[in-house]
Amino acid sequence: MFRPIDPDVHFPALEERILALWEKDDAFRESVRRRPAEKSFVFFDGPPFATGLPHYGHLLAGTLKDIVPRYFTMKGFRVERRFGWDCHGLPIETIVQDQLGLHTVRDIEKYGVDKFNEACRAGVLKYTQEWRKTVTRMGRWVDFDDEYKTMDLSFMESVWWVFKRCFDQGLIYQGYRIQPYSPALATPLSNFEVNQGYRIRQDPSVTVTFPLEGSDEALLAWTTTPWTLPSNLAVAIRGDLEYALVSHQGRKYWIAEARRAAYFGEDSPVLEKIKGQALAGRRYQPLFQYAPYFSEKQYTLLLADFVSDADGTGAVHIAPSFGEDDFQLGLRENLGLFDPLDAEGRFTHLVPEWTGVGAKDADKSILHRLKSEDRVFRHETLDHSYPHCWRTDVPLLYRALKNWFLAVDKPVTSTGGITKTLKEWMIECNRQIRWVPEHIRDGRFGKWLEGARDWNLSRNRFWGTCIPIWIGDDGDMICVGSRAELETLSGTKIGDLHKHVVDAVAIKTSDKKTFDPNGKVYRRTPEVLDCWFESGSMPYAQGHYPFKNRDRFEASFPADFIAEGLDQTRGWFYTLTVLSAALFQKPAMKNVIVNGIILAEDGQKMSKRLKNYPDPNELIDRVGADAVRLFMIDSAAVRGEELKFSEMGVKNIVRAVLLPLWNALSLFTTYANADASKGQLGWKPVPVGVTRGSPLPGPTSENLLDRWILSDLQALLKNVAAEMESYRLYHVVPAVVGFIDHLTNWYIRRSRRRFWKSENDKDKNEAYATLYRVLVEFSKVLAPFLPFLAEEMYQVLVREIFPGGGVPTSVHHCDFPVFDPALHDEALNAK
Repeated sequence: MFRPIDPDVHFPALEERILALWEKDDAFRESVRRRPAEKSFVFFDGPPFATGLPHYGHLLAGTLKDIVPRYFTMKGFRVERRFGWDCHGLPIETIVQDQLGLHTVRDIEKYGVDKFNEACRAGVLKYTQEWRKTVTRMGRWVDFDDEYKTMDLSFMESVWWVFKRCFDQGLIYQGYRIQPYSPALATPLSNFEVNQGYRIRQDPSVTVTFPLEGSDEALLAWTTTPWTLPSNLAVAIRGDLEYALVSHQGRKYWIAEARRAAYFGEDSPVLEKIKGQALAGRRYQPLFQYAPYFSEKQYTLLLADFVSDADGTGAVHIAPSFGEDDFQLGLRENLGLFDPLDAEGRFTHLVPEWTGVGAKDADKSILHRLKSEDRVFRHETLDHSYPHCWRTDVPLLYRALKNWFLAVDKPVTSTGGITKTLKEWMIECNRQIRWVPEHIRDGRFGKWLEGARDWNLSRNRFWGTCIPIWIGDDGDMICVGSRAELETLSGTKIGDLHKHVVDAVAIKTSDKKTFDPNGKVYRRTPEVLDCWFESGSMPYAQGHYPFKNRDRFEASFPADFIAEGLDQTRGWFYTLTVLSAALFQKPAMKNVIVNGIILAEDGQKMSKRLKNYPDPNELIDRVGADAVRLFMIDSAAVRGEELKFSEMGVKNIVRAVLLPLWNALSLFTTYANADASKGQLGWKPVPVGVTRGSPLPGPTSENLLDRWILSDLQALLKNVAAEMESYRLYHVVPAVVGFIDHLTNWYIRRSRRRFWKSENDKDKNEAYATLYRVLVEFSKVLAPFLPFLAEEMYQVLVREIFPGGGVPTSVHHCDFPVFDPALHDEALNAK
């Protein structure tokens, strides 16, 4: 009657068999086709880089991205799921640089930008097949055949459209700002990239002297960046702080009174005390003479509110080209900028003594020079947290650079005529999103939005979407929003939008193919876009909006659901919100599940070098994907908290959850087959209700155990529906696991003797009918969470015994079971 169930199940082999069945039946696409197009549930999938293999963080987020679409498909919605690839940016560029032995930007330019970009194109999708294999093996249903790639011409053209919309609203500007800069990559980084690279490092902690002109006094100033001292243009003090003139070893030093004891001891002799206001304007002897003369305020003591006496000396050396406070003070006082570093962060001919030496590498030599001139008062070592390049581990430099920015404090007017700043629209959009966990909305993400700063969009790199701005010799700008527009303006046919192609689109004044009828020449600004701009444009660019699929997109935006890790609150979640607020003044998504970060079992970051975690593919081959899925989603990670990954924890899922349920299936089919073989089975399974979402009729058992397990199942259905609609999987999964315990350790254990009765015994037939119904219905409840085991249960219990049709070929094609109040008895459950 039923296919015999082997009690010694090997779940990985079972799952491989199910994968083959799904492929044969085209089960995923069929699950989409079965649901009406007019009843859609929209899911956006953030694109990963294929420059590495998927790790547990990807698998956790991918499992969440699989559960929710599977559930809503079973609730009657059409859920299309396109996979996408992040193709541009630093990950692939650094790999190709290493492969080609190109160490600097100049090396790339000498090699040829066209050849370099084509090497990036060829290598960016290196691991796509491995990704496809692992994602599929995890049981996730997603469309790899209709994938989108950020390097596709259609995608890039939509990104241009997004950029032009922002430009036309006055949100794009070019200007100097202090930017975190990677000398190894020769490009600035965004704030959310910087946050990925903080680690503890040792730096010099140096107090230098600034002798004041016309006196025998000197001011002490503290710094941890000696490499910036050749660019010193001023020293900042605070007007309301008290400064003491201390006599020390025959010399006189000004220092903040609050710091005097730390430097000289409590009993140090004080010659004079005055407010910083009285010191302002005094000139000092510069440390170096490299900088040109910019202003009469150069090499003077200036007042600044950011100066503190909590540490240091109460005086701050100012190099306006390096550091935000320095830059702002230099701007206010018109000090000018002196940046003697090249693109790779090495000193140029402007500082002859250290030409060709990297900034940080020059620290020791600079200090040696200053010590020889008796300008160093104290030299120590400081351990502190400092940002490093997230791709190369090189310490970042904060330097004033001319870049392209998206302004968040500029006004944006909605189609309804309401005007707010972009940041205000972003904050309003955030209030409309359901975040799970809820605290992220006003906490981690909300605080990040409140402190949002202008977004640095430009990268001085090669493989990326070009910034579509052409600039004339007089500074006039034209922003191009499409390939057709560029072809019209330039008279050149465009087949690719990458740098090595569009940079060659020169405008010739000798003919009439110019941007300007008067013959003005425009050339493209050389930078490419931050690849985060592309991923933030994904909702529009994946379907080539607005050039195609316009009505379809506008009817389905914002997305119903997205999911990613906690780190994306400052990455993809943020860029989605910035651009959707700028373009449409609405959120890009309605519901977001944010998973926590997965750590190694010892609580440390997972490290391939340390091999402190099991290889995902090998673990799946040992214990199965269902167990890995359930371990991750039945954990604190679904609450946005950290999860220490444990192979033993995965094996415990097999022992405590999967095997008991498998044994329940085995017990039922074994007893039913045995009775059928002896002609003693008075009950027969019927496909009633299997194809419908409506409640099943009966059974009308009088047995308390039957009534209880059916009532308990209804309680589960009611709970699952409520919590899944709220995206609180952390409430759903424990309830599902708890029901398995009720079913196996209580209902079946207490009902076992009932299956031994005679053929016509009413209680025996009611036990069969009840257990069959519960197993079939529960397989559908399990389907989004344990897709393999649920499918096996359904195949054994339903499809294989009704081969003539009339039932769906897969449990994932069924409707999700509906709560039946007639079978729900709260008093019985409590009893």
